[in-house]
Amino acid sequence: MKILTQEELKAKIDQEIFARITETADELGRECYLVGGYVRDLFLERPTNDIDVVVVGSGIEMAEALAAKLGRGAHLSVFRNFGTAQVKWRGMEVEFVGARKESYTHDSRKPIVEDGTLEDDQNRRDFTINAMAVCLNRSRLGELVDPFDGLLDLQDGIIATPLDPDITFSDDPLRMMRCVRFAAQLRFVIEEETFEALGRNRERIKIISAERTIDELNKIMRTGQPSRGLVELHRCGLLAIILPEVAQLDCVETRNGRSHKNNFYHTLEVLDTVASQSDNLYLRWAALLHDIGKPRSKRWEPAVGWTFHNHNFLGEKMIAPLFRRMKLPMDDRMKYVRKLVGLHMRPIAIADDIVTDSAVRRLLFEAGDDIDDLMLLCEADITSKNEQRKKNFLQNFKTVRQKLVDIEEKDRIRNFQPPVNGDEIMHMFNLQPCQQIGTLKSALKDAILDGLVPNERQAALQFVLEKARTMGLQLCHPPVES
Repeated sequence: MKILTQEELKAKIDQEIFARITETADELGRECYLVGGYVRDLFLERPTNDIDVVVVGSGIEMAEALAAKLGRGAHLSVFRNFGTAQVKWRGMEVEFVGARKESYTHDSRKPIVEDGTLEDDQNRRDFTINAMAVCLNRSRLGELVDPFDGLLDLQDGIIATPLDPDITFSDDPLRMMRCVRFAAQLRFVIEEETFEALGRNRERIKIISAERTIDELNKIMRTGQPSRGLVELHRCGLLAIILPEVAQLDCVETRNGRSHKNNFYHTLEVLDTVASQSDNLYLRWAALLHDIGKPRSKRWEPAVGWTFHNHNFLGEKMIAPLFRRMKLPMDDRMKYVRKLVGLHMRPIAIADDIVTDSAVRRLLFEAGDDIDDLMLLCEADITSKNEQRKKNFLQNFKTVRQKLVDIEEKDRIRNFQPPVNGDEIMHMFNLQPCQQIGTLKSALKDAILDGLVPNERQAALQFVLEKARTMGLQLCHPPVES
């Protein structure tokens, strides 16, 4: 990271929007500073669209004057209850706030706000790397104000609070999530005293809404290596509060000299592998949650050792309650994660045995359009330290993938609907809704998936007629020819 001089900072902000802000501030006689993430990212040379400006005085007055100066192309939004305003102009968004000092009550993260100085405003910032300010007034344009040595922490890759971390985190517990999130995003280390304060104040996270918590957790999940953030959340005790189903995976039990693997670190390895190959947030969630049924399913069987039978089905049942509690979306995204968790053992079981067409047809039918994501998850799930076993699995997965392609081309099984439906069966045999219809439909589906009947209408009709005859049903209306 390069240390920028005042002249270099001036060059970095040599844009029309900043020139207009400078003019407006000087005309109003207000001190005006670029602050927060934008300043941090100038030094890190990271792209950012978050432009935050602090005015010693009224941020709303400043925004209104700037919008007037920019003219018809500017859009002004004022939030008087919060003392802030936003100006949108030419694809940029600039947030204005008056410099302020804050105090908190114990049961809320909403501060009591008073007008303050730049120093007051920097004191209330969450981390030293976010507490730097660059002056936008012409007389001091580009001057860095850095009272907490945030620039040194940027150089050293450290996340630390400007003031006492216990006060910082107790005042606004969401900052604990932000602390871990910044460490994960920037690949920084959390300073020791700051990290210890995370543990001391972890219970305070309970006053934060699930919506705010999941927003930060999703940002961690979207990083290049999500395990970095999740390990820190676990180390400080926050994970056990916000996502106990995952924290409980960190357990190794030994009996008669036989241990099972640590499923927490296995899960993180799977997650990082998936993250290296896909930006799909909910595929990453499926990777994180794929083994959450293991603690409930763990059994000791003397003949074989530790087992986790049906952990995928137990995990599948846990997804909807977890999503509801975490305020994750209860829509097709939840169903997608639930499906992948429920099915994640199927390709592995197939690849560990003889790869039959019937097994692949059923897998393709149940996974539907999510088959490629399921295969990616399952390949990532092979973390065996036995290199030969791992090599054999991955080689068998190639066979499974090829069979998936071949069978889809031949039988069109993905998302298939049987060529004869329940309404037709009712009409043909003059039946009301009853168990016999379900029996015929299920038999036809199984026959197609087992390869006994082609996925074609005439063959399917013939199968239904023959099966109905064995059940004692009489044909009342001939089938309609397609």
